[in-house]
Amino acid sequence: MSAAPALPVTELFLLALIIIFALPWLVWRLFKTDYWAPLVVVQIVAGILLGPGVLGATFPTYYQFVFAPPVIAALNGIAWWAVMLFVFVAGLELDLEEAWKWRSETVVTSGLALGAPLLLGAGAAWLMLKLGDPAAWIGARGVTWQFVLGIGMACAVTALPILILLMQKLEILRTALGQRLLRYASLDDIMIWGVLALILLDWGRIGRQGAFLVGFGVAVVLVRKLIAAIPQQDRWYVGLIWLAACGYFADWSGLHYMVGAFLAGAALDARWFGIENIDRFRDTVLLAFMPVFFLSTGLRTSWDMGGTAAFAAAALLLAAMIIGKLAGVALAGRLLKWSKGEAWIIGWLLQTKALIMIIFVNVLLDKGIITSGAFTALLMAAIGSTMLTVPVVAPALKKLERLKAKAG
Repeated sequence: MSAAPALPVTELFLLALIIIFALPWLVWRLFKTDYWAPLVVVQIVAGILLGPGVLGATFPTYYQFVFAPPVIAALNGIAWWAVMLFVFVAGLELDLEEAWKWRSETVVTSGLALGAPLLLGAGAAWLMLKLGDPAAWIGARGVTWQFVLGIGMACAVTALPILILLMQKLEILRTALGQRLLRYASLDDIMIWGVLALILLDWGRIGRQGAFLVGFGVAVVLVRKLIAAIPQQDRWYVGLIWLAACGYFADWSGLHYMVGAFLAGAALDARWFGIENIDRFRDTVLLAFMPVFFLSTGLRTSWDMGGTAAFAAAALLLAAMIIGKLAGVALAGRLLKWSKGEAWIIGWLLQTKALIMIIFVNVLLDKGIITSGAFTALLMAAIGSTMLTVPVVAPALKKLERLKAKAG
């Protein structure tokens, strides 16, 4: 008896999309998870469950049927563009003028909020190497210093776009407190991508990387003049062309297309596009494209080193993230003479990881600096970090309503 004919790739692709969009939304709605697990977190978890480590291991025939190689290839293309759009918007949302206005307070807070978890995260990475087989954590093209610095910076990340979503939920985005948090997270974002560029520095391609940075500097001047001069309805089109070009040349130079995507957004002014338009654009990207990226992220998880090792590493990294961020912000609060409870709220909000950390560690995995096992542990830690934010912050905010109006 002959085997049943396979479905056309287009039908398999659409079937995969139905699963990707329907499953997390149904869980989010039916189980009302929004307080402790926003839809974006449910989508990330669904991506892991739909990956080879869970669905693929439990129902291998079904997994191979739906997520066949041509379908995965098509989904990966969408995921690449989705994450470029998302990182581009993160760059656009940087408000360096406001950060400069409050530069002393912003530099102290951002520096300590980044430095403390970076050190603890690097220490956790070193401990992982000492207590286990380094080959289980360091990728084939990575060296020890890249791994330790990369893990440390992953623990220090603040997910600016997800922080904005959580602040909207807590109704503090447009308050003075919300603007302070945007300043702190914006400055940290610059450091994050700067350190990533350092980690990815390739002496074999140093000429290309130097050429990219010089060419980017010249192009920024020309593109800024062009976008400022054209009608507003044309700016998004030019912005997307600029995004694709920056991603291409950053990848060509050996950095990574996501570094180019961030630089593309950071080089432009949000006021040219309109804050409300940027908010709508970000929400559209999150709604229509990013769930595909979450699936592609889930496809990269691995349990080869064993579930116990992955969960133990995730717990260690989560502790480094939270303790480091809270300690750094607490020290900043003491130096700046903040009121009681202020550092606690700000620290918990700034430790939100989610997407930017996941994007960051995707780059490390792409470049062979970490293994899929280390990626899995970091992914679980990022999910835990984000799920804790609202349940901890919401009750504390009710006790400190006056904090919302404090500008610095």
